[in-house]
Amino acid sequence: MKILIILPNWLGDAVMATPAIELLSQHYPRAEFTFVGSFVTIEALKYHPLCKNAIVDETKKAPNRVKATYELAKKLGSFDMALSFRNQIHSSLLLKLTGSVLCIAKKSWHSMFLLSHTPTIKADKHLAKQYAELAMINTDAWDKNTPPLKLYIEPKKFDKPMMGINAGATYGSAKRWYPERFAAVAKEYSERYDIIIFGGPNEVEMASEIEASLKASNVTNYTNLAGKTNIKELCSLIGGCSLFVTNDSGPMHVAAAYGVPTVSIFGPTKHTETSQWMNKKSIIVRHEMECAPCMRRECPLGHHECMKSIEAAEVIEAVQELEL
Repeated sequence: MKILIILPNWLGDAVMATPAIELLSQHYPRAEFTFVGSFVTIEALKYHPLCKNAIVDETKKAPNRVKATYELAKKLGSFDMALSFRNQIHSSLLLKLTGSVLCIAKKSWHSMFLLSHTPTIKADKHLAKQYAELAMINTDAWDKNTPPLKLYIEPKKFDKPMMGINAGATYGSAKRWYPERFAAVAKEYSERYDIIIFGGPNEVEMASEIEASLKASNVTNYTNLAGKTNIKELCSLIGGCSLFVTNDSGPMHVAAAYGVPTVSIFGPTKHTETSQWMNKKSIIVRHEMECAPCMRRECPLGHHECMKSIEAAEVIEAVQELEL
């Protein structure tokens, strides 16, 4: 059974799609998966034991994306099943052009026009459930249970308990809590945990702010890895943490995949859709506001009150509630 899976573009969304991939693995135990996705999502998911091919989709960079999509489809060839977790016209077109008979994507004007199976998936549930419902649409054998998140990168084994701090969020500044407040939380627990400061290449500056605040508080047992890890290393290091404090972000979902005790800070996003899926040791810190969730990359009102109103003391208390 050859199955083509077009992964979501974002790391967090791709990790939330892993329960759906596990369901497919259980239903088709002899399947051979071909993953197509962004560089980040391929690097995180290509270690799945049923993954035979993992291809980075670079058609967006091509002068003619339709032509590039056609060429990629012909390179991929036909599949017994082709599934897209993206709701995007070029993804629907890619499935169509592979010549696969069974093509599945969420209902949209382009998928209805191009593909064989286009179910209506209501966005009234967690995204992990939405992806699972989409993946299992062609079978009656599913019991409607969505399993935990799953990554196949081995977690790092640390000699001491490690606390991860993740102040970034690739989607936009509206999702980011403040570096000095992350530092205050890290300082509070620095005697119990060594500290890793995480961040992507574009988050080095805020990680440096956290580092400066820790230095000013005479905290020395930290390592600043912002901009210094690849995706495999990032997942492994997060997986080895004993505690993770983070914004709503891709690394938050990585932590959930490893069951790392986590405090997540939410502002402009829908916690009912993108909270940590099935992580028993996780707490969300958020404030009810009339303007939230706005789902905007930057605060449209300019005050960022959904994050600004959350104090470090609240996050410190949430860590205590985890009873680690």
